[in-house]
Amino acid sequence: MKTELIIRSSSSDIDFALLRGGRLVELHKDESDNNFNVGDIFLAKIKKTLSGLNAAFVNVGSEKDAFLHYHDLGPQLLSLSKFIHRVSTGKQKEFTLKNFRFEKDINKHGKIDDVLKAGQNLLVQIVKEPISTKGPRISSELSIAGRYLVLVPFSDRVSVSQKIGSRKEKERLKRLAQSIKPKGFGVILRTVAEGIKVADLDRDLQNSLQQWVKLCKQLPRAQAPTKVLSELNRASSILRDVFNDSFTSIVTNDKTLVTELKEYLRRIAPEKESIVKLHRSKTPIFERYGIERQIKTSFGRTVSMPKGAYLVIEHTEALHVIDVNSGNRSNRANSQADTALEVNIMAASEIARQLQLRDMGGIIVVDFIDMHTAEHRQKLFEHLKNEMKLTRTKHKVLPPSKFGLVQITRQRVRPERIIKTKEENPNKNGEVEAPIILIDKIESQLEKLIVNDAKGITLHVHPFVASYIKGGFPSMQSKWFFKYKKWVKVIPRDAYQYLQYRFFTTKDKVVN
Repeated sequence: MKTELIIRSSSSDIDFALLRGGRLVELHKDESDNNFNVGDIFLAKIKKTLSGLNAAFVNVGSEKDAFLHYHDLGPQLLSLSKFIHRVSTGKQKEFTLKNFRFEKDINKHGKIDDVLKAGQNLLVQIVKEPISTKGPRISSELSIAGRYLVLVPFSDRVSVSQKIGSRKEKERLKRLAQSIKPKGFGVILRTVAEGIKVADLDRDLQNSLQQWVKLCKQLPRAQAPTKVLSELNRASSILRDVFNDSFTSIVTNDKTLVTELKEYLRRIAPEKESIVKLHRSKTPIFERYGIERQIKTSFGRTVSMPKGAYLVIEHTEALHVIDVNSGNRSNRANSQADTALEVNIMAASEIARQLQLRDMGGIIVVDFIDMHTAEHRQKLFEHLKNEMKLTRTKHKVLPPSKFGLVQITRQRVRPERIIKTKEENPNKNGEVEAPIILIDKIESQLEKLIVNDAKGITLHVHPFVASYIKGGFPSMQSKWFFKYKKWVKVIPRDAYQYLQYRFFTTKDKVVN
C-alpha cells in the first residue's frame, strides 16, 4: 500500500497529512508558537517539592509549571545533577562520559525531598505537551531519538523493541549495539532497525552523540529555564518514525521545506530523495489530494462507513465513548451473527484510523454490535489488535467484556486534534440563505468585472453552490456565457464555508 506525506505550509503553521492508499490516517499541525514539543530538552529550575505527591513542580518557561514525579527522575539522577554542575561551571569539558565518575543510583522507593531542592537546575525532557489547564509532563531520564536507535545518557542498558518478533534478530541487534555504543550511554533499538547493518546503526549513533555534545556546549552560558535541544521539526520527525519503502511521494508547497526534506532523506534513505516534490498546481495542495474533503467527513460526531454503517464518537472529561451502528445497511450476510461480525470488523478498522487521526488518548470504550459466539468475539479482538499495530503511540487493547464493550488505553502526549465540521448559521433568523440569493450577489460582482474588461475569470465557491451554478439545462454558468459573452470557470472548494466565494482573474489575482 503506497504512503504519501502531504505538507501544507502557511505563514504561521505547517499542516502534515499522511495518506495510506489515498486515505487520510494522520493529521498534524506544527504551530510556530508551540515551544513545548514532546522530545524537547530544557535546562529547568526546580520550583518546589511536594512530599505528599512525591513530586516537584518545575519551571520550564511554560505558563503552567511542569510536573515531575519521583518515578520519572531516572535511577542516575545524582550522576546527571553532578554532570550538569560540572559542565555549567566549566570543570567538565569532556562530554562523552567515558571518563566521568558515576554516582550511585537513587533509591527506587525514595522521597523527592532527599534528591531535589528548590532552586536547583536540572535537565528535563518533555514527555507530554501542555493539555488544557495542565502544564507539561517531564522526565529527567533523557533520551535522544535517532532513525534506528535511541541514545540514553547515564545508562549502560541495551534493549530492543518488542515489536521485533524474531529472537535471533533481537540477539543480533544487541550484539551490534554493544560493539558500537560508547561508555556511559545506553541504547534502545527501534523497530525500523530490523535487518539494518552495523555501519548504518553506527552512523545513526554518531548523529545522536553530536546532538548530545551540542546540548552540553550550551550549558555553561544557559540560564534556566531555557530549551537546550529541540526535537526535529515535525516533518523530519514524522519521516524518522514512519518512513519506509512504501513511501511513494512527499509533496509540499514550500520551497524551503523541499530543501530540508531532501537533505534529511539524503542522510536516512538517499535512494528516496527524488520522491520529494514541490506542489506547483493552482489548486490548493490539500484540495488537490482530497484531504479537505476527508477532514470534513472524518472529524464530526458521526463518522460514516460503507453500506450505511456509522460510528458515533462522544467525548467526556474522563474518557471517550464510541458506539458502532449498522444503520440502514442491507443484510447480505447469511445470518444476523455474520452481519454483526462484518460490521464490527469494518468498524474496528475505522476506529483504529480515528484514534490515530484525532490523536485520541486516555481511556476509550467501544460499544460494538452484540456478538453471541466466542469465536466471533475473538476474531474481532485479533483484528482490532492488528489494526492498532500501525499506531506509534503506546496503547493496550482489552478483550470484549460480557457486555460486548472493548476497552482501549492510548497514551496521551499532546492535545487531541479537534476540527469543527459544522458551520454557524449565517442568518440571524435561523434560516440558511437560499443559493439564488447568493447567486445574485455573485452575479452583481461578475457584472462589475465584465464592465472592467477582466480576463480569465474564475469563481471559487462551496461545492454545493458550484453544483447549483453548473446544474440544470441551461445551467447558470451557460446563462452567464450567453449574457456576458465570457466563460466563467467555476471551481468547487471543499475548504470554503457555505456563503464564501472568491473571484480570480488572469495571473491568479484575487478580486475579493
